[in-house]
Amino acid sequence: MSAENVRYEVTGRVAIVTLDRPRYRNAQSFQLLDELDEALDRAQADHDVRVVVVRGEGEHFSAGHDLGTPEQVADYKQRGIPPVGIEEYEAFRKYNLDLTLKWRNLPKPTVAMVHGYCIYGGWMIAAAMDVIFASPDAKFLAGQVEYFSIPFDIGFRKAKELLFESRFIDAEEARALGFVNRVYPADQLETETLAWAARAAESGYGTLRMAKLAVNKMQDQVGFSSAMEAAFADFLVLARMGGHPPKPRKQRRLGGVDLALRGARGERSGDAPE
Repeated sequence: MSAENVRYEVTGRVAIVTLDRPRYRNAQSFQLLDELDEALDRAQADHDVRVVVVRGEGEHFSAGHDLGTPEQVADYKQRGIPPVGIEEYEAFRKYNLDLTLKWRNLPKPTVAMVHGYCIYGGWMIAAAMDVIFASPDAKFLAGQVEYFSIPFDIGFRKAKELLFESRFIDAEEARALGFVNRVYPADQLETETLAWAARAAESGYGTLRMAKLAVNKMQDQVGFSSAMEAAFADFLVLARMGGHPPKPRKQRRLGGVDLALRGARGERSGDAPE
């Protein structure tokens, strides 16, 4: 497949994967997710690459899933995915759970370099990476998403607070909660992220591989992977209730995102959407 939405490059022992759909704030179409998966596989297959950095082109890391751009609608139709049934389930599961779990378990260390919006699906990609560096302008929005790592990312009570309220958190709050590792000025984010990745890449592949495996295993001992499976089922129930659109549609903003944006503008009056 010729990549149109993701760029891939290597500098030294570090692979740089760039979500390259800035027109749509790097919204995650099926094609973008396929290309991201291919780029990550490419980095894993390259013997000389030790660390992978994932970033977003333009002003934002990712504003979440593509809910209905013309390209996504056309691609959805071309794939012939039925609106209901096991084929629809398999496609939805692949792009919203299976790939994210796969990325979380990639053998080589991964780093998310976040600036601007990191909303819902954007949070999912960042959360699947091992380390997160961000600039002060980063805006993270948690939601009851398909890959529901959020209680593990920031703690269970804080997860409830943010899900109930639907509020952006900035990079410093995300760092204080343990989701973001480091915060760098915007003009230093790329330099510092790549410098850290290069330092980590000096470790041998075996050292990096086993350290990551050990930590992920320990996380799974307290139920991480099984929790992702259970939460995915809960998301499907929510979607059935009308809480999320099951397929692309013209309206491209979910109620929780709209509430968070209004809150960021200081518009808290009125009833919240159901």
